[in-house]
Amino acid sequence: MKFKGRVWKYGADIDTDRIIPARYLNTSDPKELAKHCMEDEDAAFASKVSPGDIIVAEKNFGCGSSREHAPIAIKAAGVSCVIAKTFARIFYRNSFNMGLPILESAEAVDNAASGDILEVDMDSGEIRNLTKGASFQAKPVPPFMQELIAAGGLMESIKKRYAAG
Repeated sequence: MKFKGRVWKYGADIDTDRIIPARYLNTSDPKELAKHCMEDEDAAFASKVSPGDIIVAEKNFGCGSSREHAPIAIKAAGVSCVIAKTFARIFYRNSFNMGLPILESAEAVDNAASGDILEVDMDSGEIRNLTKGASFQAKPVPPFMQELIAAGGLMESIKKRYAAG
């Protein structure tokens, strides 16, 4: 699985309320959540993000409340993947369960700026910053978690396994 997109860079400790504010949790409609993705962190994000763009953030991305709405909003906004130095544990798990690709790479984060173009290979974990001509290695994603992403998330994976017998 490969992605290529423009970087939207954010700082440390971006909590789930910054990703999708609690005032919008009365819906689970991905399209509606996408309209408000990152709204309290970056008001322009939802109107300017393009399909395939990549969120890059410092440490502890997705901390705070345990809500599946956060990775759903990011994915529905068209973001192809999120790269951070570290992720909050529950966000990490929810991302895979919802089919949102995420990678940890401190070097890639330190060497990326908003507007840079990244190319990401989920299989190898290679992150190439095409703007700066640099390459970085992410922590490996276990194969079974890559399978969840490829299937579109945990529920889709279960449906496919059930249908296959």
